[in-house]
Amino acid sequence: MARKTKEDAEITRGRLLDAAEQVFYERGVSGASLADVAQCAGLTRGAVYWHFKDKLDLFDAMLQRVTLPIEQGLLLDGAAAKTAPITRILERFALIAQVVSEDARVRRVFELAMFKVEHVGDLAAVQQRWVRGVDRCIALLEQDLLAAQQACAQPLPLPVGLAAKGLQALFDGLLHAWLLRGGQGSLCEETQQLARFYLQSLGLSAEK
Repeated sequence: MARKTKEDAEITRGRLLDAAEQVFYERGVSGASLADVAQCAGLTRGAVYWHFKDKLDLFDAMLQRVTLPIEQGLLLDGAAAKTAPITRILERFALIAQVVSEDARVRRVFELAMFKVEHVGDLAAVQQRWVRGVDRCIALLEQDLLAAQQACAQPLPLPVGLAAKGLQALFDGLLHAWLLRGGQGSLCEETQQLARFYLQSLGLSAEK
């Protein structure tokens, strides 16, 4: 019985997250209420508050449902960790671009986080979580660029930290523009081409 109750709770939580995704996307986060989410899910406000303490908690859970698997994927597995550092960079960008391009839920949540949230008041915490995610990506890039610099035994034309920020800014800009244009063009191809060009301008290639 306890197992059944737990399974039911997980199903209810999933329904609420699905509903939040839909309602927040249609109305914006500030313009939506927990009552709207409950109605969309066919549940009561009490069910919402049983699983989430407030709208910020609900939004954060909805965001984590999509971003946590991606963040875990960015760490790559043990075999991938043994590949050349520049190859790892390109593989990480390819992973994100592919997931955003092919998974409608991921794309919708990214659009929500980028375009439909007013980062003021309680929702300022959402921006801080997004910033922390970007900082983790930059740290991974810096780690791989440093390894690539050591492998080629010559310094990069930019400080490694700045080069990592530039590479992340390149990807963020491509993703932002692709989402704004409704997914026109190939995010995967453009990301790979421009990332390779950027890395080559630093004197690096996938072979190094």
